[in-house]
Amino acid sequence: MKMTLPADVPADKEKAFIENFEKTTGGSGRLMLFAGDQKVEHLNNDFYGEGIPLEDNDPEHLFKIASKADIGVFATQFGLITRYGRDYSDIPYLVKLNAKTNLIPYEAKDPYSQQWLEVEDVVRFQKSSGLDIRGVGYTLYLGSEHEHAMLREAARIVHEAHRNGWIAVLWIYPKGNFVKDQHDRHLISGAAGVGAALGADFAKLKVPYIDGKLDTEGLKEVTTAAGRTGVLCEGGDKTSPEAFLMELHEQIHHGESRGNGTGRNIHQRPLDEAIRMADAIYAVTVKNASVEEALQILEGNTKSN
Repeated sequence: MKMTLPADVPADKEKAFIENFEKTTGGSGRLMLFAGDQKVEHLNNDFYGEGIPLEDNDPEHLFKIASKADIGVFATQFGLITRYGRDYSDIPYLVKLNAKTNLIPYEAKDPYSQQWLEVEDVVRFQKSSGLDIRGVGYTLYLGSEHEHAMLREAARIVHEAHRNGWIAVLWIYPKGNFVKDQHDRHLISGAAGVGAALGADFAKLKVPYIDGKLDTEGLKEVTTAAGRTGVLCEGGDKTSPEAFLMELHEQIHHGESRGNGTGRNIHQRPLDEAIRMADAIYAVTVKNASVEEALQILEGNTKSN
């Protein structure tokens, strides 16, 4: 898939942006994003409990996976990167610039996830640390009474990322008292269009479902509405590897999505299995592997090439 160079990337940063984009997508135009931002978003619900290995409770588990698996980028908060980055300098990072907890229910109060740091703060950190930072990310909640503030922050973040030769990924989720169905295809398509209007390189979105099954035609509406912004489908709750990989393959090859943002379906596994699962997801996303080939990688019968 041919890369389109955003017009707000200055001439002296064009080479950096192209290199970042090509390395991050493996030359495929698709992004396998390993999501490690749930320590804030979901507190400890996703890291400790029945069916979750004890090692997942330690944040370093995420870094161990990201350092050994095939991934496009590892997306997590700035503070976690500062705590572990010296020991895991080989990881390609995407710095998440905002986050909120799930303590206040959406039906009680419309969400607002305010920006924590400026892009320039991350630029200075990258120069001083030498870490492989490829871009920045930000979550905004459409339908919230605070969407105007988040839209402004998102627009500035995308532009500042491009000015520095970085990619920009937006998590765009309709949430709030006026949102009745987060998985409605038209609503998700609207969110995709907002991502395009903000100039994002990729937008991580909800997945359209009908009666609990992937709405492939609905996903086509979403990916078309996104235009030149690549649609990343959320990974969702942990499910069986075969079911996950089958839906991922359908999302990409029939729904025309351009990647995924996966957390729980990777990190809620023992280290070796988590690495193989990430490799299998990367193979489907970036290398056009079949579900059968990906399952062979997961089972350890073959390696991701």
